Amino acid sequence: MVKAYTQEHVYKHPWERVTCASWRKFADQENKRILSHILDVDTLNHSLDPSSGKLYTTRAITIHCPGPWFVRKIVGQDICHCVESTVVDARSRSMQLTSRNISLQKFIEVEEKIRYDPHPDNPTGWTICQQETRIRIKPLSALASMAEKVEQRCAEKFLQNSVKGREVMERICKYLEAESSSLAL
Repeated sequence: MVKAYTQEHVYKHPWERVTCASWRKFADQENKRILSHILDVDTLNHSLDPSSGKLYTTRAITIHCPGPWFVRKIVGQDICHCVESTVVDARSRSMQLTSRNISLQKFIEVEEKIRYDPHPDNPTGWTICQQETRIRIKPLSALASMAEKVEQRCAEKFLQNSVKGREVMERICKYLEAESSSLAL
């Protein structure tokens, strides 16, 4: 079984501000309170391709395991390690993030893709965010009959966390807007 969903959100902020907010999302103490499922974020690698102008970044993210408590009991872990790969193309104004779990893979596979692009209706003022998430519980004898329910519960948790993430992004965008307005004076 695979549980997949897509979401789309329009930020009424320019692409440059939204992508800047994406980089700051995990750093602020207020955000850590809201995004409490995120335990740690470390940058593993970043490089700029001089010929294409693209920025490539890889981050390690440690999170509280999603899903019901009894699943965490069965797998014997309550944290999960993930890798996030990001490609920023400033020339085409596109930012793509792909996150995958690297621990607990014999039990669950999660892949999340997020893309930020200028909105076609207002390319200089708005940004469209497209998010796609796939969750697959691997058939385990102990969970075979419950896999669909567990996937649904995990998907619900991811949706809740997505809402929190958008709230944080909006807050950072407003902060950056205010910061840039004060610098212009």
